[in-house]
Amino acid sequence: MKDINNLPDNSPVKLTQYSHGAGCGCKISPKVLNAILAQCKTEFPDPSLLVGNSTLDDAAVYDIGNNQVIISTTDFFMPIVDDPYDFGGIASVNAISDIFAMGGTPLMAVAILCWPVNKLPAEIAGQVIEGAKQACARAGIAIAGGHSIDGPEPIFGLAVTGIAQKDQIRLNCTATEGCKLYLTKPLGIGILSTAQKQGILKEEDRQTARNLMLTINTIGKELGTLDGVKAMTDVTGFGLLGHLVEMCEGSGLSAEIFANKVPRIENIDFYMEHKTFPGGTFRNFDSYGHKVSPMNDEQKHLLCDPQTSGGLLVAVTPEGKDSFLEIASKYGLKPESFGVIKNKGEFVVEIKG
Repeated sequence: MKDINNLPDNSPVKLTQYSHGAGCGCKISPKVLNAILAQCKTEFPDPSLLVGNSTLDDAAVYDIGNNQVIISTTDFFMPIVDDPYDFGGIASVNAISDIFAMGGTPLMAVAILCWPVNKLPAEIAGQVIEGAKQACARAGIAIAGGHSIDGPEPIFGLAVTGIAQKDQIRLNCTATEGCKLYLTKPLGIGILSTAQKQGILKEEDRQTARNLMLTINTIGKELGTLDGVKAMTDVTGFGLLGHLVEMCEGSGLSAEIFANKVPRIENIDFYMEHKTFPGGTFRNFDSYGHKVSPMNDEQKHLLCDPQTSGGLLVAVTPEGKDSFLEIASKYGLKPESFGVIKNKGEFVVEIKG
């Protein structure tokens, strides 16, 4: 099995040239998604379905008895990198993250592949799947099957099944007042991916982005065992603010964050000066900007930046801080709080700093 730092670097094909979007930036905006879901009226009542469409969580959760639950999720997107091995790996890590974000352990995956067979060789698709298998092997699961179609743009992802103890499931709507907010990965992936498309991404930053996106959020299954971790979600296409708004609204609370304390990728200022902002940033702001206190352009461009295979957003009680940081240190992380959950205020999220 190849190490993520030694995967193949050179590809004869630049996959990002074959798609109109990139990674989780392809996601339909929250505003449009809400309009779509508003048309869906039919619901099938199932008392064993603990988490479904009624919340905005990362995955569905089904009670199978004996304090055990099954977790089910799917995620797929267009290429965010040119290398097919990396594309398959990143798409897989991103999909598996939903299981960890719920506090669960993945069991198996099935693949979802759309491939423009008249534009790209089948061998390239094979490299995408091999990269996915490598990523899944690192997560301790197999790709057990899948489905493929011929389409105009390359798309890849997984449907993943996981398992957890019922009392260790962590939702995104159960934060409590006073919880401190932490991120397990820095922001800026969308900005760097746009810089890559524009041809100005420095080699060292390409490696930084690549390795961040290939880093599995395994820590989530351990955080689910902590009583002090009250809510958890992964930060993906809606950006930090989008996922924080969901957490706050679901919990009936607000948040106060200090923008200068939000972790960001080193060297991101260079790309922000060159305005390498993905279109998803502005779609995100258009969807939920009215729920957030006024902010300057720099804050908007970073906090609304769509992340692909981003980190976990974790709400931790003050009493649970030490246990949280102890587990984080096992994964080589030293997260610092950048905000706090508070009583419901004028804005869902108030930005300072």
